[in-house]
Amino acid sequence: MEKIPMTRAGFDQLDLELRDLKAVERPAVIRAIAEAREHGDLSENAEYHAAREKQSFIEGRIKELEMIISRAEVIDPAKLSGSVKFGAKVTVVDEDTDEEKTFQLVGEQEADLERGLLNVRSPLARALIGKDEGDSVEVTTPGGLKSYEILSIRYE
Repeated sequence: MEKIPMTRAGFDQLDLELRDLKAVERPAVIRAIAEAREHGDLSENAEYHAAREKQSFIEGRIKELEMIISRAEVIDPAKLSGSVKFGAKVTVVDEDTDEEKTFQLVGEQEADLERGLLNVRSPLARALIGKDEGDSVEVTTPGGLKSYEILSIRYE
């Protein structure tokens, strides 16, 4: 099985979600199903069907999280240095607009562009990997070809 790279923060966030689903959400939906059953005829009981649907979602998410966590390979960026690798915080400048952006290259499960967490499998991340400060990269985006220069690489 292929390992899933992630940072400690990403792993901890998934683990917290899994524990919450098992300890809080699952028991709550079981209680909701029991209450809805007490209302009688299940064929026309919207509360029962909604609770069962929620239970199905919760159980599916629990299985998904357990699979991800079992295959997780937690990488500590603080132990890395040098050219761009997984976990690096990379500051780039758009060579056309002079707009600076900072991204951390993270695993697919923890990616969130609004927070600057860039999926390591994204076109930009793949272009950055292996490059050094001062290097330029070209990336094909939905808006066309973009050129970025790497200003800094940090591992924290």
